[in-house]
Amino acid sequence: MSIVYSLEPDLSVAEFARALHASGLAERRPSDLARLDAMLRSAQVIVTARDGEHLVGVARSITDWAYCLYCSDLCVDSAYQGRGIGKALLAQTAQAAPDVKTCLLLSAPAAISFYDAAGFRRHEGAFVFAQRG
Repeated sequence: MSIVYSLEPDLSVAEFARALHASGLAERRPSDLARLDAMLRSAQVIVTARDGEHLVGVARSITDWAYCLYCSDLCVDSAYQGRGIGKALLAQTAQAAPDVKTCLLLSAPAAISFYDAAGFRRHEGAFVFAQRG
């Protein structure tokens, strides 16, 4: 397995949707392709992991380039999980914004053990202040 990590600001919505499904994250994301496309186009940092031409992981983030970067989507194809790809995607994301002070994400409930095992520091003060349908 030779995984190649790249910044892919023009990732297609079709590939992104397939990556969400292959990872299991699709159940927590919209199925509307227009909304998924808007999510991609509004992100400042999109890092991909590919095994040849096959997209096996995506980290999609928004940032102010100075203080905060928020990784709103981290997905790895379930057939490739457990190989360090998620951790590498996050490292590549942080490298893409070297002046940012804090990089953070909110975990899906099923992924909490991944972040714990990867050694990431928990932040107990996260709050949802608005959530719509």
